[in-house]
Amino acid sequence: MAGTTRRRFDPEFRAGAVRIVRETRKPVAHVARDLGINEYTLYNWVQMDRLAAGQAGGDGGGGALKESAEVELARLRRERAELVKQHAKEKSAWEKERAELEDERDDAPMFVKPQRAEYALVRVLR
Repeated sequence: MAGTTRRRFDPEFRAGAVRIVRETRKPVAHVARDLGINEYTLYNWVQMDRLAAGQAGGDGGGGALKESAEVELARLRRERAELVKQHAKEKSAWEKERAELEDERDDAPMFVKPQRAEYALVRVLR
């Protein structure tokens, strides 16, 4: 592959491109196309800006949660724990009942399969 030169962008251009993405809420690919740069390059700049601002991922995935969100998360975790316990109890009750029904089925004289009579195989010779 022939040697290609990498384009270098000054910090003002980078900051301006990131600001356009942030303020207009346009997709990174559209802004990159409008500016004539690679969309992955602009995406990396936006990600670095979000990390620098403490917004890892942009959706709050790694950042601090608001207090109301933390309270909601704690409530949902407690609710989930209660549901897991309830499910475990119901599952054990179902398994116990299933085992009892299997025992009843095995003890009950249901249909008796007729025994196959053993016949001698006779070959007819002609």
